[in-house]
Amino acid sequence: MDQQDRIIKVDINETMKSSYIDYSMSVIVARALPDVRDGFKPVHRRILFDMMEQGITSDKATKKSARIVGDVLGKYHPHGDSSVYGALVRLAQPWAMRYTLVDGQGNFGSVDGDGAAAMRYTEARLTKLGEVMMDDLYKDTVDFQPTYDDSNTEPTVLSTKIPNLLVNGATGIAVGMATNIPTHNLGEVIDGCVAYIDNPDIDTDGLMQYIKGPDFPTGGIICGIDGIKEAYETGRGRIVIRSKTDFETDGQHEKIIVNEIPYNVNKSELIKRIADLVNEKKIEGISNVNDESDREGMRIVIDLKRDANSNVVLNKLYKMTELQSSFSVNCIAIVRKRPKTLTLKDCIKEFVDHRHEVTIRRTKFDKKKAEERAHLLQALIIASDNIDEVVQIIKSSKTPQEAQTRLMERFGFDEAQAKYVVDMRLSQLTGLQQEKLHAEYNDLLKLIEYLQQILDDPELCKKVMKDELIEVKEKYGDERKTVIDPRGSQNFNPEDFYADDACVVTISHLGYIKRTPLTEFRTQARGGVGSKGGSAREADFIEHIYPATGHNTMMFFTQKGRCYWMKVYDIPEGGKTFKGRAVQNMLNIDSDDKATAFICIKNINDQEFVDNHNLMFCTKMGIVKKTAFANYARPRSTGIIAINLVEGDMVKDVLLTSGTDEIMIASRDGRAIRFVENTVRVMGRGATGVKALKLNGPDDEIVGMISLQKPEGLSEEEMINDPTIPTVLVVSENGYGKRSSIFDYRITNRNGKGIKTLNITEKTGKLIAIKSVTDDDDLMIINKSGIAIRLALKTVRIQGRNTQGVTLINLKKRNDAISSVCKVEHEEVEDDENVPDADGQTNMTYKETPEVENTNNETSEE
Repeated sequence: MDQQDRIIKVDINETMKSSYIDYSMSVIVARALPDVRDGFKPVHRRILFDMMEQGITSDKATKKSARIVGDVLGKYHPHGDSSVYGALVRLAQPWAMRYTLVDGQGNFGSVDGDGAAAMRYTEARLTKLGEVMMDDLYKDTVDFQPTYDDSNTEPTVLSTKIPNLLVNGATGIAVGMATNIPTHNLGEVIDGCVAYIDNPDIDTDGLMQYIKGPDFPTGGIICGIDGIKEAYETGRGRIVIRSKTDFETDGQHEKIIVNEIPYNVNKSELIKRIADLVNEKKIEGISNVNDESDREGMRIVIDLKRDANSNVVLNKLYKMTELQSSFSVNCIAIVRKRPKTLTLKDCIKEFVDHRHEVTIRRTKFDKKKAEERAHLLQALIIASDNIDEVVQIIKSSKTPQEAQTRLMERFGFDEAQAKYVVDMRLSQLTGLQQEKLHAEYNDLLKLIEYLQQILDDPELCKKVMKDELIEVKEKYGDERKTVIDPRGSQNFNPEDFYADDACVVTISHLGYIKRTPLTEFRTQARGGVGSKGGSAREADFIEHIYPATGHNTMMFFTQKGRCYWMKVYDIPEGGKTFKGRAVQNMLNIDSDDKATAFICIKNINDQEFVDNHNLMFCTKMGIVKKTAFANYARPRSTGIIAINLVEGDMVKDVLLTSGTDEIMIASRDGRAIRFVENTVRVMGRGATGVKALKLNGPDDEIVGMISLQKPEGLSEEEMINDPTIPTVLVVSENGYGKRSSIFDYRITNRNGKGIKTLNITEKTGKLIAIKSVTDDDDLMIINKSGIAIRLALKTVRIQGRNTQGVTLINLKKRNDAISSVCKVEHEEVEDDENVPDADGQTNMTYKETPEVENTNNETSEE
């Protein structure tokens, strides 16, 4: 033939298309995806079948893995030895398989990701459960096919009594598709199968009454059931798994103990990842990580620093490491030689159908064998009844064939019966053996009748299937390893990464903001000089101080009347000497504007709270405005207009009110007015407001505002003597302050001149703050030089309204002035003799200034 004639021209596009389709279907059907009936890929099925063929069962000694792998390669699986050994190793790993099917001896790897030893070192045998996978395999229950070289046959599917696809799951990457099926609890899946047999119309919710969700060999906690239900209903879903953790305390240090990790997570890589995050300072509060796992179980110990919040650290670990991971369910399996996405009900239906076919085929096989045996026994019984004649026929025949023919003619035997009689031993015809023959024959007749009933009665067939499944459950079932938390959230809120601890937010004159843990400010005795409270940069000082907790939403109101929002945990945290960060950069405040008033809200999304509160604004010029809080409850990054100000005015203070509060406003010249909130009508955001207090002159201005809520049912005397009832605290710029009863300030109409609240002298200086306080509060004071003091307000006794008060902080030593004050939660006083002051000296208590009564008669000017 000419060389040119041997060349066949084809379209390369069509050839590539057809060849690739053939290749992809071969990979999908015959290599990468499991069969829905037994849950196995061909390689796993061939390994188990070969071990059964070799007799490497649970009651026998283990055999070298190399021998098993070589036999599988030579007879059934013409692929690489590493792939076969890898499949064998996985079948023996208890952290990969929910129920191991191979019992491995030697190094079969670890949950740390260590590889198994070479196959020449390890040994293996089937587990009892692995043998159950092949029960009745040799009773014509499944189809066999020729092996790749036609030298043997192999099963196309195993006759398993275990719903292995769900129980042990599967994972595989084919061409253009992949499967990822989670493991489940054997007892639960069998219960689901039994429920389906009883009611084929059962839905996913019904099945989930029995099959709660995946049950992973490494345990862990599944967060929520939405992902489970989606996966069960559609065949696709995302299941979030968290590690099972606990807290331990060792002295003053807490530890996070990890006892279980999510499925398919490498423990050593997890520990390395945690260490890297700590070194990179992406997670703070961890001092050390140790792996204390042993043969008793897993134990990862994460040591925390003394001041670390264990819940916050754990939430960060969940977010940034595989202590929490997701399992993407993609339930694809081979159904009648085609890949198909399966729901939970589909998986159970296909397995039950397979079990039904196996049961019917096994029953037919057993019935056929029983009938064949009964047929032979029938001839044997006839022969025993006519033993002399049978012996005479056999004895007188020249050949066995002649004896068979004569027996067939004499007793009506068929060929099989005649041959059996000729081949039998005479000992079978003794009297004792005859009784056994009759008993066996009768038992066989009963068995044949029962087997025929199974074939004829579908309900009886179902009962047989259920009984077999329940037997497997009782023998091999166990408790769940994975906990399902139906209320568990698989997502994180930002609050999960920050402690809700008390702190102090400060803003400097130049606009730098920071938050400092309240615990850094220790309570000192009244009259102390304080300790360093902030950076005292030249031309800058702490101008505002406000108490908060980490999860609060802080609302900022600028002097120009705009409102901005920020979570307190977003404010940079630092110690007393930390500079902070420019608030303009964080809130997009104009460069010629700055924040002058603040409020903190616990939950700005609480609609009931929002609907029942107002914001009361107070400006420097004594104007107040009340607006429904709902107008400010939707944060915007660009801010919103909060109040319309007249020229030269600015926002001085903002309060949350209930609608029935009493309001007090104080001015720099030491005057105050008290009026009822409902005398100020609710206005819109763009309104200016109404006059509340007339100022003394051009140098006078509003310094602050408080709201008071008087409890009902108490007399004035009872309220004065009750330390839990708020009192009015005023503080002057030179460190003096006093507390007075609210009854020293009578209620008047707004827009009056008010009455004197502090006897202003050169020694006291002007009024700078007014607060509503009780004995259960502490007071934080910060000077312009950055010195801070925290004192218990129960040490400040209640005085008359017209006095100059007592020394709260000693400013003489520094020629300093108070910049800002705020009330915070009370802390027990420490021994001040050992508390160093701002100069490193121990604190001393200063003599309090005596009360000085006002000699002038003050009247309220309306």
